[in-house]
Order: sequence, then C-alpha cells, then structure tokens
Amino acid sequence: MNTEIRTLLEGVSNGSVSVDDAMLELKKQPFEDIGYAKVDMHRKLRQGTAEVIYGAGKTPEQIAGIAEVMQKNGQSPILITRLSEEAAAFVGRTCSLNYHKEARCGIIGGIPAPDGIGRIVVATGGTSDIPVAEEAALTAEILGNEVVRLYDVGVAGLHMTLAHLDDIMSASVIIAIAGMEGALASVIGGLADCPVIAVPTSVGYGASFGGLSALLSMLNSCASGVSVVNIDNGFGAGYLANRINHMNVGREK
Repeated sequence: MNTEIRTLLEGVSNGSVSVDDAMLELKKQPFEDIGYAKVDMHRKLRQGTAEVIYGAGKTPEQIAGIAEVMQKNGQSPILITRLSEEAAAFVGRTCSLNYHKEARCGIIGGIPAPDGIGRIVVATGGTSDIPVAEEAALTAEILGNEVVRLYDVGVAGLHMTLAHLDDIMSASVIIAIAGMEGALASVIGGLADCPVIAVPTSVGYGASFGGLSALLSMLNSCASGVSVVNIDNGFGAGYLANRINHMNVGREK
C-alpha cells in the first residue's frame, strides 16, 4: 500500500536516489508544531496517504495556517472536509481553493489520475443522501480512484437499483449510503461480490433518530461482506474504499 516508501527504496536500489538523499528524506522532521496544531509530515510516508484537514471546529485562520504548512512541505492535493462557506471564502483568499459546497469539501491542488485496481461505486438511497455521498466520492477521487456515482437508486424503487447491475457487479468496492431504514446496503451486499461499505445518514423522519435507525439496520445486515462506518461519515467510507482499492498497488507478486 505504501508506494511512497517503496518508490524511495526502489530509487536507492536502481541508483536514481543516493543513500544520503534517502536518509535525508526519512530523517525530515515528522511533524511541524505551529502552536494550535502539530501537522503530520510523515503521514503519507507511513500510511500512503497524506493528512487531511478536518475543518469543523477550526477557525478559518487555523485551517489556512495548516494548509500553508502542508503546501510548504510539498503536499498536494490537500483535502479539507466539513468546510463551511465562510471558512472556504477566507482560505480561498490565501491559496487556490476549489470549494465543493454540497460536500462541504475544499481541495487545494488537482485531482490525480486514478491508479487503483478497479472502480469505486458510490450509491445513494435518495437525493437527500447526496451531500454525504459527494464527501465520499471526492475523498476517493483525491486519493487516486475512479469513482462511479449512482444516485437515488434506493429500495423504494428497486428497479432503479437493478438497472445498474453492470456497475454494481464490476466494482472493486461499493459505498452504499442511505438514511431512513438503511436497506440499500443489504440489497447491494446481496448482489455484489466485492466489499460493501455502508454509510447511514441522518436523513429521515423522527423515528429515524438522526440516523440511528439506519446505523442499527446496517449493523444487523444479513448480507455478508458489509461493513459500516459512522452516521454521515462519507469521508471515512471514501478513505476506507481507497485502501481496499489500492491493496495490490505497488506490491510484488
């Protein structure tokens, strides 16, 4: 999974990187302390994916400061999740920011070309689930994955789900996002031969309890191969799907 370390070591092996340069790269300070945050510079080296900025609860100045440190250390692209419009406007004055209002995500830098082993399908039960789905889809795309979006294919109209069987059955990972009773994950889990990541959303009337009903339904799914992340956690689903979709990338057979 960690192609960054592998590339560095392969460079030493083939002579394109000197031992001293490799040592310098590994010795660089693992984090930078800027008072209100310790920015992790070795996250990509350790885990294959750089640090992501969680925008909720941070001031616009703090978000901009963390992003500035990341850029200074060569990180690109940078993903900022749960970013408000007001904070996005401030950060956008300090750098080139592409803000996705529906997903509440900001992106600094371009989206890389996909290099995963297959495609990630992001499916929603309804249109109201799209904000969470877009957070998942953008996360996966920024991490180097091809994403197919299937929106409003919930079980209230099962024929709409079945109309996309080719996409469902050819995916390497599927993210199933739904509120209400959260049944979409079980339906897709019963059709697909790949891992399914279920995301309960807080969409629904009173008895949905802010997504708790969907969460419990997904945890009790009778379909094998379904895992569940927290309520409205599109980022967590997109991140996990990326790891699954890159399991064999950079590994020797």
